Amino acid sequence: MSPVSLWSIAVHLSAGHLITEQGRTTGVVILSTLLAVAFSSAAHAQGKGIRALAGGDDASYARLIVAFAALSAAPAVLAMMTSFARIVIVLFFLRAGIGNNQIPPNQVVIGLATFLTVITMLPTLQPIYQDALLPVLSGQSTVAAAGQKALPPMREYMLRHARAEDIEFFAQTGGIVMPPDRAAAPFWALAPAYMIGELRAAFIIGFVVYLPFLVVDLVVGATLASLGMLNVSAATLALPFKILLFIMVDGWRLLTAGLVGTLQ
Repeated sequence: MSPVSLWSIAVHLSAGHLITEQGRTTGVVILSTLLAVAFSSAAHAQGKGIRALAGGDDASYARLIVAFAALSAAPAVLAMMTSFARIVIVLFFLRAGIGNNQIPPNQVVIGLATFLTVITMLPTLQPIYQDALLPVLSGQSTVAAAGQKALPPMREYMLRHARAEDIEFFAQTGGIVMPPDRAAAPFWALAPAYMIGELRAAFIIGFVVYLPFLVVDLVVGATLASLGMLNVSAATLALPFKILLFIMVDGWRLLTAGLVGTLQ
């Protein structure tokens, strides 16, 4: 019986009992029971539809769950396997140095980091697009084959920016002997080595970016202390000076040019 039919029966029966004061409790019980059956049947039908979409058996259903889990984790994995992590961390260091956690907003920071990531990784992304993505979109290749074709350009890019000692450390942690050629390192050792290398580079660049703003804070704080204006917030007063300094040196162009230069 469909949920709509059960709902109609529930309404008619409960209405008849609710006319009298004595039948209210009985009507509520009947209404609750029929609604529970209706929702149970709807949920069962929905479960059958999902199982049919997955392929009809438990193995296909499990593969569907694994696929959804992989899709949810894909953005974080891709961000850590590209230059996105380095760029966005440096931009957040810049915002912290300016002293205003709302300007520029997160959407602007993420958008700028995404565009810079695409620009810096064009030599790597172009062969992946031509050899791996286009054949899949045109139906000439499978997803597994596309993954095999996309892996070598990514390995080459990550090897260029990963340190040899980091790769060796993760290889030894996994219990294997590091091969003499870095290019033969397993991907599961190369990926975390590249990640911590990017974090290290991002913190070094972020320190260099943050230091001039710290000097401005110290100068403004010392000036206010010498004038006896201890009740005035040094961070608030230093904010326009830091923004003016950043504009005068053409900070956005210098920062983006420096980031692109470190990734080429």
